[in-house]
Amino acid sequence: MNKSVTILLASLLTVIVGCASYEPLVSMRGADVASADKASTPLAYAGKRPGTQPVVARTFSTQPPVIPHAVDNFDEVTLTENQCMDCHGPANYVKKNSPKLGDSHFVAATKAFDASRHVCSSCHVPQVDAPALVENRFIGNLK
Repeated sequence: MNKSVTILLASLLTVIVGCASYEPLVSMRGADVASADKASTPLAYAGKRPGTQPVVARTFSTQPPVIPHAVDNFDEVTLTENQCMDCHGPANYVKKNSPKLGDSHFVAATKAFDASRHVCSSCHVPQVDAPALVENRFIGNLK
């Protein structure tokens, strides 16, 4: 009986302390988490025309390269069309003076383009000059 009372009192004390230190949940943006997100203002891409911006340095070895030009005027990627391949595909990259697709984008056995990599913007993103939402002290491993 004495052990049961001790456990009960310890549990009660834990609940009281937990309730006393309760703080309402706040998102990183400071808004009420239950409220609807505010739409951000659209930001312009850092680069305009392809080939006019310097290549953005990577910060770690497996980081996909970022897109240093605007893509808002590109057609939507479909099963039959991908405008990125017009410049970065193996047939045109030398003529267009653009970076070639990485070897990881091809099936090793057949050297054919890997269809699972068809939607480039799944990994590669265009750059905008946007402030960080949270503090970031990341230091890359490439120097």
